[in-house]
Amino acid sequence: MTSAIELKGITKRFGAVVANRNVSLSVNRGEILSLLGENGSGKTTLMNIISGIYHPDEGQIFIGGNEVRINSPHEAFEYKIGMIHQHFKLVDIFTAAQNVILGLDEKSKFDIKTATKKVAEICEKYGFNIDPSKKIYEMSVSEKQTVEIIKVLYRGADILILDEPTAVLTPQETTSLFDILRRMRDDGKAIIIITHKLHEVLELSDRVSVLRKGEYVGTVDTASTTESELTEMMVGKKIELNIERDMPANSQPRLAVSHINCMSRDGIKLLDDVSFTAYSGEILGIAGIAGSGQRELLEAIAGLQHLESGEIIYNDPKSGASEDLRDKSPLQIREMGVRLSFVPEDRLGMGLVGNMDIVDNMMLRSYRSGKSAFLEKRKPKNLADEIVAQLEVVTPSVTTPVRRLSGGNVQKVLVGREISSSPTVLMAAYPVRGLDINSSYTIYNLLNAQKKNGSSVIYVGEDLDVLIELCDRILVIGGGRVTGIVDGRNTTKEEIGLLMTGKERSEDNGGE
Repeated sequence: MTSAIELKGITKRFGAVVANRNVSLSVNRGEILSLLGENGSGKTTLMNIISGIYHPDEGQIFIGGNEVRINSPHEAFEYKIGMIHQHFKLVDIFTAAQNVILGLDEKSKFDIKTATKKVAEICEKYGFNIDPSKKIYEMSVSEKQTVEIIKVLYRGADILILDEPTAVLTPQETTSLFDILRRMRDDGKAIIIITHKLHEVLELSDRVSVLRKGEYVGTVDTASTTESELTEMMVGKKIELNIERDMPANSQPRLAVSHINCMSRDGIKLLDDVSFTAYSGEILGIAGIAGSGQRELLEAIAGLQHLESGEIIYNDPKSGASEDLRDKSPLQIREMGVRLSFVPEDRLGMGLVGNMDIVDNMMLRSYRSGKSAFLEKRKPKNLADEIVAQLEVVTPSVTTPVRRLSGGNVQKVLVGREISSSPTVLMAAYPVRGLDINSSYTIYNLLNAQKKNGSSVIYVGEDLDVLIELCDRILVIGGGRVTGIVDGRNTTKEEIGLLMTGKERSEDNGGE
């Protein structure tokens, strides 16, 4: 095979922090290479160096055997390198074709007809299913991702970098994307994929390169490796990749959501006649395409969304009383003794205060109950120390401002704080988003511990393999409606994927 891009001795420092140290690896033409590593292992930094966003402090980059210096993303395109980021960079009111040609330095006047024709040719060649004249705001997540890929192909990219490309795709969309990537590989493209999903790595890639703490560990052929071997390479020790799932014991209805409806300020229905029951001692998973109403559902239960109709009945395990949480404020809900712990999608926007340190963020949950004019910091300090140790939070100290931590470590602090409150109902939205596999399994174990303690756990996740392995039941939501509730032990990714796209199915044993 001919080398498309080769890195030799790449080192990148940010002040005293060494993000990449002496990294050497290569990607061949006609190959899919997966790049693995824990949070903070230097994967994104390395890819940003290849795509011209960062410059290496030491080392060399070779493209087609010739040494190059890539000073900007524009120069990266000149070397036929294109990166598809996890967060799309598209203009909503423009069409697919307009977004594709946006920013191109054309000497002649833009010809949208010619551009549309070229986009259609790329779609036909690789099997993309996209309408070049469709507006971005009318598109699904997978269609938007398709536009991003076509953008780099239109610019002539032969080396493509994809950052977590399947994070928000259904199983059917993932299968379609993989077929397209294989066709691109067979056409001679060199493809690098950053992902945390090991089963996808084994299914798609030809080789796997692993980074650990900024250093290159090694590259293995996918056909001759296993999930356990890759995990050991990433972490440096053997990790058990099994999620324990006990049968629910002494389950009682803890939260009964009945026919709730929620509208946006623009009059768009966010939740449409949603009903389900969450039981104590079980984990209820919630699956759905991004933006299907998962966030609004959890916010409604937590008192953060106004409901047009319906009721949310909470059954207090201590008093035996039942209370309707609808239209109560988050503080009122908490004062009722309902410990609904909420791990939001936006960690720093909703969950933590970036300028405050870890100890002070622990105190946010308890300062209202203080009886003294002075805040007592001993317990929050002990809790912060416990979370840092248990979840292996990488931080100089518990007095470090949260905004200085990496995204993965911010997530650990947030999840640890929520779980530590021992709630009767724990709602966790994407608690492992952006976490490496070692940290993710720590979170799964903590959720299972809450289940064993009799809590009702509601878990919103993106990885269907994890939902099926972790959850007792899985509620699927699409377009704000419940399209089905399935048994986690007996369902398949394909069944959930169909429900996510709106093919409704009634639960055999009744979801309520």
